[in-house]
Amino acid sequence: MLRYVFKRLLGAVFVVFCIVTFSFFMIRLAPGGPFDQERALPPDILRNIEAKYHLDEPLPKQYLRYVSGVFFRFDLGPSYKYPSRTVNEFVKEGFPITAQLGFNALLIAILLGVGAGITAALRQNTRWDYMGMAGAMVGVSIPSFVMAPLLQLFFGLQLRWFPVAGWDSFSQMVLPSFALGVLYAASIARLTRGGMLEIVRQDFIRTARAKGLPEKWVVIRHMLKGGLLPVVSYLGPAAAYLLTGSLVVEKIFDIPGIGRHFVNSALNRDYTMTMGMVIVFSVFLLLFNIIVDIVYTFLDPRIRYD
Repeated sequence: MLRYVFKRLLGAVFVVFCIVTFSFFMIRLAPGGPFDQERALPPDILRNIEAKYHLDEPLPKQYLRYVSGVFFRFDLGPSYKYPSRTVNEFVKEGFPITAQLGFNALLIAILLGVGAGITAALRQNTRWDYMGMAGAMVGVSIPSFVMAPLLQLFFGLQLRWFPVAGWDSFSQMVLPSFALGVLYAASIARLTRGGMLEIVRQDFIRTARAKGLPEKWVVIRHMLKGGLLPVVSYLGPAAAYLLTGSLVVEKIFDIPGIGRHFVNSALNRDYTMTMGMVIVFSVFLLLFNIIVDIVYTFLDPRIRYD
């Protein structure tokens, strides 16, 4: 197992290197620059600014400078929009908030999705099954950038149950967490139902019931391990997507996470900020996928990594 994890980590480093390389040249070759304004800067001032950030150097030299800083010093560089601050500082301040939002949304998605999926599978072709899957279809069909304003309008402005912006109290966390998690709850519900239906008619389930094991223990001890395998496969990228998907939700609810900086950096052509956010999200996507592969071995003893 340790050998497998070590190989995956080495592979993840190579993937991050490829992502950094592709993103660097794609951003630098795009039209415009970080210091383009409606009113052009005087040439002398522009040359001094470019010299300060080494933008006057050849592109290959800029690339080597940036890559060495990222991989050897974990330095994501200075922000071009905020000269007195670095990208590392923005990540340090905003990532805990984004991670908390992602964790809350993931918890909501798992509780709602797994609960609805199990209920639908155990009561197949009943009204509970139809209601759960109908709700899942609605959840899958509505993206977070549509769900978020609807929640603000109904629960925030009309009913006044929750605030529509901010991240300082529990009540301010409810609407953005639900807006981000409901889409994934719908997908988890469908995957849980499908996985459970494949297990519920297996011979070992009938044997457990024939031995007189209570139904709740049949579900917990035998059905869930096999039935949740599709969900575990989905949770790896979903956990990372919850971080990246928070970009729009953070902007709508005015949450001071790194998602807002990602959006603003794209609008401001802040190269280093955009690159830093891409790297952070890529690293977590790769790590979550590795964690999912490890969890597989605990849910299904037939899976071994040699």
